[in-house]
Amino acid sequence: MKKKRGTAYGVIGLGRFGTALAIALSQAGKEVIAVDRSEEKIKNIRRYTDYAFVAENLGIDVLREIGIQNCDVAIICIGEKVDVSILTTMSALELGVPHVIAKATSEEQGAVLKKLGAEVVYPERDMALRLGKKLISDNFLDFVSLSNNIEIRQIPVGKNLIGKSVQESEIRRKYQLNIIALENNSETNIEIMPDYRFKHNDIIVVIGKTENMDKFEEEN
Repeated sequence: MKKKRGTAYGVIGLGRFGTALAIALSQAGKEVIAVDRSEEKIKNIRRYTDYAFVAENLGIDVLREIGIQNCDVAIICIGEKVDVSILTTMSALELGVPHVIAKATSEEQGAVLKKLGAEVVYPERDMALRLGKKLISDNFLDFVSLSNNIEIRQIPVGKNLIGKSVQESEIRRKYQLNIIALENNSETNIEIMPDYRFKHNDIIVVIGKTENMDKFEEEN
């Protein structure tokens, strides 16, 4: 794709997030380059953009041939494959794309991508936070089943955690659960600091896999 007037976007990785993003940008009248290794996904996205390319290898030479350097913004939507995400982000930056945005699925991955010079987004986490805040404000959150065995659930803090800080509890490391809100006496806080110490009657709102939540409730 040669550089045209208006902002041009490169979307690399057509999972659910990347596909939805590419379609939204195309429907808004933006120039979009879409890249994925799946021929089926590229075939489907061609209904929305003429610039859709199958690429098994996302090295810098391939991205240059596709024309990513002509984009004003490149969005790297490959959160799950950390090594590919990092290398593709590096390639987009090396090609001189002015604004590189990279999807991350963990804070560790996000820290690396940010250090490289990319803007980092956490689509799943941000969606869960928005949904959690809405449901909490509507006072009907018990648990919400999302997809792939992922839930948002309210869990009363057990006696084993009372007096411990969020950091000391190691909930994320031990159970792969993320705290998205904390309730106590009908007050809800969505900015939970690592040094916050759990109190009697605290209820945490967490997102994670069902089996991990069940294990956490059993052990705490």
